[in-house]
Amino acid sequence: MDRIIAALGRTQDARIIVFGDYCLDKYLYIDPKRDEPSVETGLTAYQVHRKQMYAGVGGTITNNLRALGAQVRCIGAIGCDGEGFELKQALTKVGADIRYMVEMPDRCTNTYTKPMRKQPDGSYQEMERLDFRDFSPMPQKYKDALVQALREAIDWADGVIITDQFVQEDSGVLTPFVREAVCALAKERPRQFFYADSRAFIDAYRNVMVKCNNHELLKAMRPGQALEPTQAVLEACGRELCARNGKTAFVTLGDKGSMIFDEGQVTAVPAFRVSGAIDIVGAGDATNAGIMLGLCLGLKVEEAALLGNCVSSITIQQIGTTGTASPQQVARRLEGNL
Repeated sequence: MDRIIAALGRTQDARIIVFGDYCLDKYLYIDPKRDEPSVETGLTAYQVHRKQMYAGVGGTITNNLRALGAQVRCIGAIGCDGEGFELKQALTKVGADIRYMVEMPDRCTNTYTKPMRKQPDGSYQEMERLDFRDFSPMPQKYKDALVQALREAIDWADGVIITDQFVQEDSGVLTPFVREAVCALAKERPRQFFYADSRAFIDAYRNVMVKCNNHELLKAMRPGQALEPTQAVLEACGRELCARNGKTAFVTLGDKGSMIFDEGQVTAVPAFRVSGAIDIVGAGDATNAGIMLGLCLGLKVEEAALLGNCVSSITIQQIGTTGTASPQQVARRLEGNL
């Protein structure tokens, strides 16, 4: 714990690239007292009286890294639309460097629109989400531009977080072409940390540290099999993933902490217990930020994983928003567990 707490005093020294999928999280706040029937359709017209915009997916990792004090460069794809403008504004507001973002005039900005309906107690509850996505294959010119942007920015960085969000094979930033290029770059640069979080393609990475949760691990390593995530099954799958990739694998287990697979060894990392209501949205991204920050600050792998668990435990206590944690909050939680 002491080494982690000491490292939190120099987080501003860490230089991290967040590469991959970004989206705009658009929260629309609705008061049912203002509902009106539509003259044209007779359906309810929900009246939005407030909205809030946040950078999501890779933006959530960026928000967490910036809150912790790290320097961040963002590399992702963004449309030339209103949502793209809002996403750039959100990233700039937290102090991220967006000069390497690739603009796409003929594609939309990924957007999660979240209607939030006011409840009798004054809180807001999320309704059905509306997503803006372009499901057509990404043109090669944008794939080339993304890889080129990473090559131009890489000398500056201590590490790269790869955020591979979408389950469709060729519509997000991490297409097979881009993924292969990133893995090749990681092999070229063994002194820098490359770390990937992927929902659907974690087994496709090579030469890159990887992170997934226990359910994603089973889907990747035992496709089509309905297996219980027992300790034995998870250890077998984690060892296979680590051996296949050739780098450390982190597997998160919710309130049971996480596991590290590294050179044939399995290490359990405890969770930080929290009380009261929790909101797990963005928990994995907070974990990613903490792990990469720790690695870039020279912490051991297990120390970095513990830092990731700590950051996540703070963010999930922030209800109705994708939270962040400051170095001071992290230090206090760590001190409470000494």
